[in-house]
Amino acid sequence: MLAQETSFGSDTLQLVQVEAFKSKVQWKAAPVAVASLSQKELTSYSPISLVPVINQLPGIRMEERSPGSYRLSVRGSLLRSPFGVRNLKLYWNQIPLSDATGNAYLNLVELADLDAVTILKGPSASIYGAGTGGVVLLSSKHEFSTVKRDQVNMGVTFGADAMFHQIAGWQHQNKNFSSNLQQSYLKYDGYREQSAMDKKHLKYNAALQLGKHQLEFLSFYTDLFYQTPGGITLLQMQTNPRLSRQATATLPSAITQHASISNKTVFAGLSDKWMLTKRSVLTAFASINNTQFENPFITNYEFRNETNTASGIQWQWNSPNRNLEWTNGAEWLFNHSNIANFGNRKGLADTVQYKDDIHAKQWTIYSQLHWRIHKKWLLQMGLSLNQQSVDYIRLTDNPLVKTAKSTNPILAPRMALSYQLSNNVTAYAIASFGFSPPSLAEVRPSDGKFYGDLQAENGWNKEIGIKGFFWNNRLQFDLAYYHFQLNQAIVRRNNAAGSEYFVNAGSTTQQGIEALFKYAVNDQVHSRNWTMHAYTSIAFQPYRFDDYQQGANNYNGNPITGVPRNTWVTGIDWEWLHRFYINASVNAVDPIPLTDANDAIAEAYQLVQIKTGFKKIIGNCQLHLFGGVDNLLNQTYSLGNDINAVGRRFYNPAAKRNYFLGFNLQFR
Repeated sequence: MLAQETSFGSDTLQLVQVEAFKSKVQWKAAPVAVASLSQKELTSYSPISLVPVINQLPGIRMEERSPGSYRLSVRGSLLRSPFGVRNLKLYWNQIPLSDATGNAYLNLVELADLDAVTILKGPSASIYGAGTGGVVLLSSKHEFSTVKRDQVNMGVTFGADAMFHQIAGWQHQNKNFSSNLQQSYLKYDGYREQSAMDKKHLKYNAALQLGKHQLEFLSFYTDLFYQTPGGITLLQMQTNPRLSRQATATLPSAITQHASISNKTVFAGLSDKWMLTKRSVLTAFASINNTQFENPFITNYEFRNETNTASGIQWQWNSPNRNLEWTNGAEWLFNHSNIANFGNRKGLADTVQYKDDIHAKQWTIYSQLHWRIHKKWLLQMGLSLNQQSVDYIRLTDNPLVKTAKSTNPILAPRMALSYQLSNNVTAYAIASFGFSPPSLAEVRPSDGKFYGDLQAENGWNKEIGIKGFFWNNRLQFDLAYYHFQLNQAIVRRNNAAGSEYFVNAGSTTQQGIEALFKYAVNDQVHSRNWTMHAYTSIAFQPYRFDDYQQGANNYNGNPITGVPRNTWVTGIDWEWLHRFYINASVNAVDPIPLTDANDAIAEAYQLVQIKTGFKKIIGNCQLHLFGGVDNLLNQTYSLGNDINAVGRRFYNPAAKRNYFLGFNLQFR
């Protein structure tokens, strides 16, 4: 999906088009719960992190327990995501980043690589397969030019705690070929003990028009290292929020064990869009990647060698009047993982504990009709057939025993209907089924056991919404109510040693209200040389456990762990003469339950973030100077809690008030 940046005017609105569920349609008419960020919005704040910009969107929460350790949740809790991205499907230029085990490494991507981020909220299995949370679509655009063009860019950013970020790139365009080579380096000592980060990244993507074919190539290599300070108690956070996890009577500290993660990944993918006829298009892709993963943890030292392949094909047909569109396709994912766990002796691998060989497969076959029944009515009907299987062998057992775990083929329907109330306002309704098999990190978690009886989550989402534009197209709004009944919810647990494992926790009710408003004042209205955009987003999420019993404890009716009841973000973007700008926002988050029993609560917090900058063209060079401040109110808060943590070590404190300063140069 590619979402174009919205342009507000006094009389007209530039058409904003999205490609949702494989169909191109105007945003205001799409029967989809969708949120998008343009390139300009992605660069609103710090150039090194997606967290502040993603968290502007209602119903979406991104956390960073320590630099490089991302978590992402869309309309759902973080019950099953101690780190990483699970229960969501990630694509980059329509090529899957999620693997067959249900995991995705979003922290491998560089913010400067992206031109747009679009998020489909709620179950999307009718097209995209497994996942009850939604779909994240990353975009790096390709542009062709009748005149040969080359552009070079470079930039440097400095920040608190010895943060240093460097980036350089080269873009080339001609009539039939476009390419982009980007290199970046990030080094950061971190706010807390044992939270340093080092990231080297190289990305190359290209597009070639060849007759009726458009070929696109995407590749990157990321060498990411970050230390993991671990959770601390409330008293420790209040006394010294820079502390890392401390030693106990039975377990060493994070510093002693050199707790950290090293991820070296190489990725390559190729896609082909073939215009068979004026009304028929065939699209195919294939990709391969390898990850070398190393994780010294408090209780063990894990090595993983993961190889992933993916392929897919799609055929799309349009009727002569383009009122009917039929899409059919298939996607196949395969993962092979060799995992070895050793003892951890002060950061060195010790005696072998386990060695495992795992193969995972996931496939999806789908079909969808996109039918404009009348100029005011739009109907989408989709259906997919899906299956996931995992074959597991513990190589350190004698004799070797192969364990197979697979889901039965699952049908996932989706129906969506929209009605155009006026030229600029549309109402819609959605009913969709989603399912999410346990990921590899859940059936084979850090305690080293294989949980073959863990069941897939599943449930129906029902939703109504209204969106569009008012006041001469200067006010954009998006309102939605949803009700998602989730069965077999997967919940994270910790054993006495602090290692995690997962259980099915019965059912949950996840219903809520989301609202987004954007208001634009432009210079054409006021005959001035400045523009200002104001926005606000609200998410009301009173999620509850419905049927959750753990031993003698009954948690029915408790608010779901890890979910704030209310979040509110509001901000202003002001620009003068297309040169000087100020972006400012406030992010207010309600208290967050930290245990299923709700006997520990993280306090509410309010983040104020500001960025200002100056741009000037000097000859063939554009100079961009910028600076900013994060956590202006200097609050002590945890941006990523370890829920249900043993020893009540829930908190991963984020940095107090901190600053950054940098510059970018672009040469044409």
